[in-house]
Amino acid sequence: MTHLTIEPSILYVGTPVALLSTENDDGTFNLAPMSSAWALDDIVVLGLGDSGQTGHNLRQRPELVINYPSPAQWEAVERMATLTGRNPVPAAKRARFRFEQEKFKAAGLTAVASSQVGPPRVAECPLQFEATAVAIDFDAGGNFLIVQAKVLQVHADERIVVPGTSYVDPSAWSPLIYNFRHYFGLGNELGESFRTETPRELHLPATAGQ
Repeated sequence: MTHLTIEPSILYVGTPVALLSTENDDGTFNLAPMSSAWALDDIVVLGLGDSGQTGHNLRQRPELVINYPSPAQWEAVERMATLTGRNPVPAAKRARFRFEQEKFKAAGLTAVASSQVGPPRVAECPLQFEATAVAIDFDAGGNFLIVQAKVLQVHADERIVVPGTSYVDPSAWSPLIYNFRHYFGLGNELGESFRTETPRELHLPATAGQ
C-alpha cells in the first residue's frame, strides 16, 4: 500500500444522509438534507451551516425530526440540494441556491404528523427520530453550528425491525451514504462487532428442522 499526501476539498469519507424537518417562523415546515451526523447514546450530533434555515429554526424552536432515507430516496434528496428555505437567500448561497418554501413538495416527499414534536416526519424514510436540540454551539472555526439533539422517540419501518423486538435488523436496513459527494448504499455484510445486540442468528430465518 502506497500512501499519497493529498489536500481534498471535503472530508465526507462516507456518512449517512439525514433529512431534518424543522418549524419556520410562520408555522410552516422546512426540510433540509445534511450528512454530518453521528450518535452518542440518545444524542445525535449534527453539523449545520450557520446561515441556513435549519440553524435559524432550531435557535428559535428546538424541536426537529431526523429522518434517515434509504438508497432508494437519493434522487429526492438531490432534488433539494440547490434549495434553501432561507429568504432572502444568504449572499454566500446566491450563486447556486434558490429559495423554496415547499420543500416536501419539491422533493416529492410526504409529511406525516409526529407524536412528540411539532415538525413532521418524512413518510418515505424508513427511520425517523423525533428530537429536541438541547445544545447549539459554534464549531472551533466559528463557521458551522454543532447541534446536540436528544432523541425522544424512534419510528422504524416494520420491515427493518427484528420481529418482537426494538432492534433494527442490520441485514434489512441500509442507510443512504454520502461518499465524497456521491450517493451509495451499503454492500454485503462483512461481519459483526462483539458488541452487537443483533447477532446473525437473531435476524436470519430459521432453517428446516430447527
